[in-house]
Amino acid sequence: MAVRMPTRLFWRRSAAAAGIYSSAILGFGGTLVAAHLFSTETLGLYALVLSFTGLFQSLADVTVEEALIKYGFRYITRQDWGRLRRLFESAVVFKVTGGLIGAIALVILAPFADQILNKQGLETPLLVAALLPPAQCIENVSGSAIMLRGRYDIRGYFQFVSMGLRLTAIAVGAPHGLTATIAAIVVAQVIATTAVTIAGLAAFRRFPHAHSKPLGSERRGILSFVTQSSVASGVASLTLPLATLVLGRVSSAKQVGLFRVAVSPQQGFAALTAPARLVLLTEQTRDWERGNRAAVFAGVRRYMLGMAGIAALAMPPLLVFTPQLVRILYSAKNVGATDAMRIIIVAGGLRTIYGWTKSFPVTIGRPNLRIWTHGLETVVLVPLVAVLGAKWGATGAGGAVLASSVAYCLYWTALFLRIRREPAPAKERPAPPVEALVP
Repeated sequence: MAVRMPTRLFWRRSAAAAGIYSSAILGFGGTLVAAHLFSTETLGLYALVLSFTGLFQSLADVTVEEALIKYGFRYITRQDWGRLRRLFESAVVFKVTGGLIGAIALVILAPFADQILNKQGLETPLLVAALLPPAQCIENVSGSAIMLRGRYDIRGYFQFVSMGLRLTAIAVGAPHGLTATIAAIVVAQVIATTAVTIAGLAAFRRFPHAHSKPLGSERRGILSFVTQSSVASGVASLTLPLATLVLGRVSSAKQVGLFRVAVSPQQGFAALTAPARLVLLTEQTRDWERGNRAAVFAGVRRYMLGMAGIAALAMPPLLVFTPQLVRILYSAKNVGATDAMRIIIVAGGLRTIYGWTKSFPVTIGRPNLRIWTHGLETVVLVPLVAVLGAKWGATGAGGAVLASSVAYCLYWTALFLRIRREPAPAKERPAPPVEALVP
């Protein structure tokens, strides 16, 4: 058994990494296909539609996934299956409600989108895109059930399936125009959500059956956690859509298209860290709940050292060969994105080293930290995009991304050092290994 457990964990981690990296490649491929099949101006409108949809989806969404992981592991450790069931029932209600609110907001605002963004041709694609929030709303709840079983490998597989469906949708829809592309993406999302929901339901049913039980005294703490997570996730997910929309307001659709091309390396940097972050979220949250703070801090240090080494090796050739990469991958018509992409590659390298900041606040039960850090990032980013984007287009917006990333990383450095100095709470009796409870 001592040999079997590490072997099983190794293969699960490897499978999770393979699924996530493959899904990132497919997501990157979607951007490439759109860049080749759309004109630069249409690519800009496509980016504006997705950003407008993402904005209102984020504003209406309730981020329950982090609470499901944090409190889900707590209830599994206690074998409190009734409260685990109530936690998931409440999560589904919140997510469906948020998806419907997001859809209604988009339907109401779509007729005014052309005037808001000073562009033409956005109303019909946005009306179709209004179907995305309800189509996607329960995907992450189902994914959380899979992760609570320790099966982040399966979660990675479904991310691969989802991005594969989206790539197919873009390839099929783009030759027929922007509206057809958005409609195809909606269909792909419905299929992806259905698939992961079936798997998530099967994973949840493997927990011991119990009748739903009120959350009791922990209800207030869970609601506070969800509220803070929702605000934090909203602020975090709004940064790039807001930057895109602001650039669309102060500059041309062509510059928005070039900015869309320029930010695509962020997908690669995010994919580089995604498997490690998925493992960190699952295993460090478990360690923190057991009172093993030292293991969590040591894991963050190892993560930063490893990613700093990777960034130091990868960034120089990326910066040198950026013009060739843009020309080969995105076609010569988008070569104007070169300078902006170089700037964003530097920002992406920084964010890679600090990728642990996505999971760490959830692990320690303080999601409010993300509100302040991403809030600072947004406060720096949006005004700079308006000023620099109006003057230098996509390149100016890239400079704003770099400045906001530097501010974000400096703030997190100060926070982490302070948290390490905080006294640990009194040790509790060690919980039994979760592996023994979750086969």
